[in-house]
Amino acid sequence: MHKTYISLFSSAGVGCYGFKLAGFECIATNELIERRLNVQKYNNKCKYDTGYICGDITTDETKNLLYEEIKRWEKNDKIKQVDVVIATPPCQGMSVANHKKNDTEIIRNSLVIESIKIIKKIHPKFFIFENVPAFMKTICTDVDGYDKPIADAIANNLGNDYSYVAKIINFKNYGACSSRTRTLVIGVLKTLADEVSPYELYPSFEKEKTLRNVIGNMPSLSEMGEISPDDIYHFFRAYPEHMREWIHDLAEGQSAFENEDIAKKPHQVIDGKIVINQQKNADKYTRTFWDKVGPCVHTRNDQLASQNTIHPKDDRVFSIRELMMMMTIPESFKWSQYDLTYLNNLSIKEKQKYLKQEEIKIRQSLGEAVPTIIFKKIADNINKYIGYENLNDSAIIKLVNNLNFKTTEDVIHYIDSNPSNYSLSTLSKIAEYSNSKRTEEAAYFTNKELITEMIKTIEVCDKDTIRILEPSCGVGNFVPLILKKFEDKKVILDLLDIDQNSIKICKKLLEKYSLKGNFKINYLVDDFLTHNFSERYDYIIGNPPFSKLASSNLKLKTYRSVSINKNTNNICSFFLDKAIGLSNYVSLVFPKFLLNTPEFKDSRNYIKNKCVDSIIDFGEKGFPGVLIETISININNELKPNFTNVYSLTKGLKLKQKQSYIFDNSLPYWIIYRNKDFDNVSNKIIFDCFEVFRDRQITNKLLHDSGDIRVIKARNISDDGKEIINIAGYDSYINLSDINELSVSDYLNNDDVYLTPNMTYYPRLIKKPKGVLVNGSVAILIPKKTGGISEKQRAYFSSSEYREFYQIARNYQTRSLNVDSCSVYFYGLLKEEV
Repeated sequence: MHKTYISLFSSAGVGCYGFKLAGFECIATNELIERRLNVQKYNNKCKYDTGYICGDITTDETKNLLYEEIKRWEKNDKIKQVDVVIATPPCQGMSVANHKKNDTEIIRNSLVIESIKIIKKIHPKFFIFENVPAFMKTICTDVDGYDKPIADAIANNLGNDYSYVAKIINFKNYGACSSRTRTLVIGVLKTLADEVSPYELYPSFEKEKTLRNVIGNMPSLSEMGEISPDDIYHFFRAYPEHMREWIHDLAEGQSAFENEDIAKKPHQVIDGKIVINQQKNADKYTRTFWDKVGPCVHTRNDQLASQNTIHPKDDRVFSIRELMMMMTIPESFKWSQYDLTYLNNLSIKEKQKYLKQEEIKIRQSLGEAVPTIIFKKIADNINKYIGYENLNDSAIIKLVNNLNFKTTEDVIHYIDSNPSNYSLSTLSKIAEYSNSKRTEEAAYFTNKELITEMIKTIEVCDKDTIRILEPSCGVGNFVPLILKKFEDKKVILDLLDIDQNSIKICKKLLEKYSLKGNFKINYLVDDFLTHNFSERYDYIIGNPPFSKLASSNLKLKTYRSVSINKNTNNICSFFLDKAIGLSNYVSLVFPKFLLNTPEFKDSRNYIKNKCVDSIIDFGEKGFPGVLIETISININNELKPNFTNVYSLTKGLKLKQKQSYIFDNSLPYWIIYRNKDFDNVSNKIIFDCFEVFRDRQITNKLLHDSGDIRVIKARNISDDGKEIINIAGYDSYINLSDINELSVSDYLNNDDVYLTPNMTYYPRLIKKPKGVLVNGSVAILIPKKTGGISEKQRAYFSSSEYREFYQIARNYQTRSLNVDSCSVYFYGLLKEEV
């Protein structure tokens, strides 16, 4: 099976050589400068010569060469889809605001947009951006012609198809011996996002390597322009002899500008007088430390006057080989058509001639490169998720039924055997679906795309040691992503679940993940709601069970006794209350009806005084096959309320809302998508004009095709609200003898109330005729003040303006759309009609 990648702005191919080392084949590589692209040819990067594309990627000619190469692989090598696209566009001119940019820089930043457009067209399984730390905040001109941050451009163009994460990392913490802080953006097609999170593709955090660790055994070079006899690339170019005095006596970390003798400071002699050079950067002419990580490798690493280029001991800059070792470039990498053995056998003069020709190209390429190990680690991680059989939920349930596990030990044995055609994510689902108490305990598997979005929004605190609790861990599918988020911290992670079998399976699965990091996991079998915790947590993260307890359940009284919201019997509410009281930061999955239903009014009143960092709306994507809408909510107990980031996974909306604006006390519940259009309509109407009644007693058993009394249902109300319409096969009736015990019968002969469909984003209002009833699909609105409602007013409820307003008022819900005592508030009357 072919594993393929495409590299854009690839320079000499130092970084993406890591993909070659990991067994990937390069379909095409694009670079503007031919001498750098030739380096990739020397390393046999592409299978076909046409894969080396030298040209401006903004031109149709160059892009077409790229697309033709993909077609070549589709035809000759039978690939169906490119696996990875890597884009490292030039970062000159990037800043967080565009007011300092000239037109040339704006155009240059459009190279990012070209990359986005190519990714969108190619539709690879994975994409990678690597760039400067300010990358995501940098202004660019998007495909729609508007200037915006690159983060918004990626979201607008790729967000619907990809789950992605942007992290600012320092390469020194991920295997390279070079301090270089960069942004890495990794995206995964959403069709794969439940199998692998972008977090799982990032290189693993590891302890920094010092220069002594990495180049400490390299031979010393003391002669001016000396070339090591065993390695042509271990050399340094001769520089004026008098400059040696400037650096000869420097201790590690000391700059030549600190020399007491003025003649040993970097200087020029003008008219017989010593004129000290300007010290624009504090790290010019500075000797590096043996026992610290290597410096950032810049393009002018051949100059003593550049930043941190001086060897910790020798009076010279770092050799090419030392820089290659710091950048984790293996000896197998070729800088020319000649291999190392051939070059080492050349005469001194031939070596000097070769190096004079090649050195600057090599050193500049090194200064622009991504360390090979970074992309090698990402490629190795992608390898873990390519080629597995991806099963959907129904297929997994069928498989579990066929496997017919009898005991937890059977499940553990199956995980231990680790069938090679299933990923760890699929094994986790198999384990979860094997839980016979799954429905009873409301233990639903949280998919990785949901967890990824949750983890992205969590703010990491400054503490070195962090205590985290997962209060209902199940088989532990939150754990790998939690630990990736906090991988640079010392983490004490408590995993708690009420089901001991889930804990056993969790332990086994986490063994399979081979997790690395400075963390300790404690496993606890208990009920979170009654467990006595001795310490406070920094974070509580997870997905509590969603289930309602019967009023007769003895646990209900216990749970309510210590809860904030005593008007609910839903376990998730008790989890949220306890988590807020126990942790500095809470990130939990929750049913979306937290936002608006009367049941959670007390919860909302309590939470609105906390700092709600973010709310992510997953719609019905949270639990495939389970008809419930979910959100995640992040609450920071250490900050005061300010702004709340709102993100809709289903609509692709991202808003930064003032918390007091969306939790407005004058509104009956939270309106998280509130905007100017909502406010404009609000200014036209008077709210809280109706009370509502909704039947809960008329069941289908009571309804007939004919009978004494007609029962109006939602579809019987015309779209414009002007008439009751007849629908063959849909119209229903109820017998007079069956209505005596029904509450709705009180409205039988009322014609001063109004009807509106109950579960719809197409509200309309019609006056109720006498002698008819309604079932639960229609809400009865009872005016709070006497007097009829005008035809113009009724028509407004079915207008496009009001319907758009109503969608925002209902937070774009799909399930909890009943017109209840809270939402009826928004059936307002036009001020001009009152």
